[in-house]
Amino acid sequence: MTAQRKLQMSYEEYVRLEAATPETKHEFLRGQVWAMAGGTPEHALYASNLLRHIGNLLSGKPCSPFGSDLRVRIDATDRTTYPDAIVICGPRALSTTDPLAVTNPVVIVEVTSDSTEADDRGEKFAHYRHVSSLKEYVIVSHRQRRIEVYRRDGNTWTLREYRPREEVELASLGVRLPVDAVYDDPTKPEP
Repeated sequence: MTAQRKLQMSYEEYVRLEAATPETKHEFLRGQVWAMAGGTPEHALYASNLLRHIGNLLSGKPCSPFGSDLRVRIDATDRTTYPDAIVICGPRALSTTDPLAVTNPVVIVEVTSDSTEADDRGEKFAHYRHVSSLKEYVIVSHRQRRIEVYRRDGNTWTLREYRPREEVELASLGVRLPVDAVYDDPTKPEP
């Protein structure tokens, strides 16, 4: 979590805030609410590329990718987030306390940034591990071409790193995608 101004409110107040301020997303943790920081063009591109490729690979499968506009509710730890991407397989399970938040992602993706990397790797991941449906947690580095996949096997999480010219395996979805495709940027300005 970054040092941003935090508000205190109930979850019902949080849901009303999100409905009243669609231009700003807020995360929630046990009554604390804070606005999410805006991202860089690269951050948006990496998340978009990943979503596009996963969406194409999932064609014909009972799974759908979703972008950062969909909230994920973690009832066990009283946290609500907006991951950069998620994949849900089978019917969406909606939170009983928030009809616009899902509770059953199979894959969660976070693209790191200077302000979120510590949380993405630390506290946020600790909360995500309480999502019983979650099989893989993907961290896309903003610093270098590196994608980390944490895969659940029972109660154990294992890490596999993928680098340029390798293919990221998302075993829970039965798909593989090239690392380089996630970082591909034909619009990058000339130096």
